[in-house]
Amino acid sequence: MITTSSRISRALTIAGSDSGGGAGIQADLKTFQELNAFGMSAITAVTVQNTLGVHGIYELDAEIVARQIDAVVEDLGVDALKTGMISNSSILEIIADRVKRYRLSPLVVDPVMVAKGGALLLEKSAQHTLVNTLIPLARLVTPNLPEAEVLTGKRLNTEDARKEAARQILDMGAEAVVIKGGHLEGEFSTDLLFDGESFHTFTSPRISTRHTHGTGCTFSAAVTAELAKGRPLLEAVRIAKEFVTRAIAHPLELGGGHGPTNHWAFRQYRNQTVISSSPRT
Repeated sequence: MITTSSRISRALTIAGSDSGGGAGIQADLKTFQELNAFGMSAITAVTVQNTLGVHGIYELDAEIVARQIDAVVEDLGVDALKTGMISNSSILEIIADRVKRYRLSPLVVDPVMVAKGGALLLEKSAQHTLVNTLIPLARLVTPNLPEAEVLTGKRLNTEDARKEAARQILDMGAEAVVIKGGHLEGEFSTDLLFDGESFHTFTSPRISTRHTHGTGCTFSAAVTAELAKGRPLLEAVRIAKEFVTRAIAHPLELGGGHGPTNHWAFRQYRNQTVISSSPRT
């Protein structure tokens, strides 16, 4: 980790740009700001999208991504970083190279694969590269249920299956994993964290709404912001869970499709406690 005498926590996001402002770089920077971390970015792709779907993806050259990371690290410094949409192997490999070159840590890997509207955001040929280059460098991997199923090649329709999947993702080299529960059925949404020693659950009431665009990006960005401030992983995940729950519970109701979450909500309601976490063995 690059250190500084400054008290300002610095968080870097390496991800795609969302023209609709609900996910990607835009969601990450909003989240960093709301959680009092200075946000920086390296853009991997420009997407043409709104709440109705992704209408175009324009990848940046891997060298451009690398130069953005270089510029940030060599001048501003990084206390924590996250990755989001990375569409191909070349970009994955050069990000991994820069993480190792600059010893950037802690790294949160959000394995973004498919948009809510169904658009493929990670080339199938790049999935192997993700597993072999970036995940081994991660302090935390944050797949949703479909992403965890792709990573492990297993159906995860039971709690035991999700625990086994968490162990399998740690076997890929990550230090910890949280399998998010938004795609599960039931009255509650439960995220499962495995830190290599213990399982922990984070549960919130399930909220019926179509305004959930960008929840995965927002969750991983919230964890990154808290890690940048030096907060322990368990506490960082708890805060991220509450941040996203608040963002969903108080929707902005923008757009005619999958609308964005409300990144202001956590700050407005932070004095209320709605999330419970409990250690699991």
